[in-house]
Amino acid sequence: MSVAGTSLPRMTSLPTPAAELSADEARRIALRAQGLLGSPDRRAGVRGVLRSLGAVQLDTISVLARSHELVPYARLGGVGRSTVEDAYWTGAHSFEYWSHAACILPMEEWPHFAFRRRARAARGHRWHVMEDSERSCAAVRERLKADGPLTATELGGAKNGGEWYDWSETKIAVEWLLDTGEVVCAERRGWKRVYDLAERVVPDALFHDDLDDRECVRRLVAQAGTAMGVATVADLADYHRLGRGQVEAVLADSGLVPVTVEGWGRPAAAGGRRSGRPAGAAWADPAALETVPRGRHRTTLLSPFDSLIWDRPRTERVFGFVHRLEAYVPKPKRVHGYFAMPLLSGGRLLGRVDPAREGGTLVARQVSLDGPKAVAPMAAALGEAAAWVGCDEVRVERTLPAELREPLAAALG
Repeated sequence: MSVAGTSLPRMTSLPTPAAELSADEARRIALRAQGLLGSPDRRAGVRGVLRSLGAVQLDTISVLARSHELVPYARLGGVGRSTVEDAYWTGAHSFEYWSHAACILPMEEWPHFAFRRRARAARGHRWHVMEDSERSCAAVRERLKADGPLTATELGGAKNGGEWYDWSETKIAVEWLLDTGEVVCAERRGWKRVYDLAERVVPDALFHDDLDDRECVRRLVAQAGTAMGVATVADLADYHRLGRGQVEAVLADSGLVPVTVEGWGRPAAAGGRRSGRPAGAAWADPAALETVPRGRHRTTLLSPFDSLIWDRPRTERVFGFVHRLEAYVPKPKRVHGYFAMPLLSGGRLLGRVDPAREGGTLVARQVSLDGPKAVAPMAAALGEAAAWVGCDEVRVERTLPAELREPLAAALG
């Protein structure tokens, strides 16, 4: 195996546990673990993607599509958007809860979040405080028991009429019951959460909080390690928003194995010895070390909330690519655009595009390219994305650097 044309004699196979991985090997392992290197498992479909990732983040922003739709699209290609929604929200295969953020999670992970449900219950309230919590919660339970599943509006109204955070007592109560596990969201309808009693939705074999906190965390750390392939302690903590101490306490029993990765360590202090790029301590899924990652790379646009890149420090470390979500940055201060989507091609991040839609046209408001090598992949990714969302034309408004505007237009043509 070689990296960038440089022969690596030691790489007739991947290193044994506790050995050192090159930065290129770690990058390929991460891509394969995330379903972006090698043939996609189309038989398992969207649910297979969800199970392998362990969490798919939700977000309100919808440009080409919502983020939870973009994640399986990036791995499977043009799977129908209705197919994506059905895969998530029918048959009690998944539920929504707090993981990396608000996420869709495979139903089999329900027991693993018992530690978080207990922690929220012990806190005693959300950031909203109910005037009469017992009465409000009892009313929600009774309505769901009699008429569920229901949205907050159907339960009696989500807001008091003020700003978005001016929640009604009913909304506060049902979200509290969601936090603590009495209620589950196993469907979104028109982007509204649909609530039902957890005992009615979660399969009997999974409907328990028998796992202690340590076992919950151990399983989530193991799952995150498998989903990332190779990861630092900080990476493992970020995946499901765990504390570093929580992760360190269970690593020895997680099934992950220690490795070092070239370039993942911190540079030596001034005056200290330094030979090449420092290697950093990490943990790997042992199954990921058994074979050299090979296969076809996906060329696609990624949601900024895709689990491959949602951890910005990890993205910079693995891909040498600095990415920030600028949706909440004032427009004059944006560098790459409102919802800049990174371009993945050949296992590298080669640029980004800030997309929009106008009727049947996909508008690339700004395309930022990391050199001429990114032109053809960007054109291909824009064309595929346009077809997926039902657009028959692509219009590019701005290209950086400007000298690549004509080559990109020619490639799109």
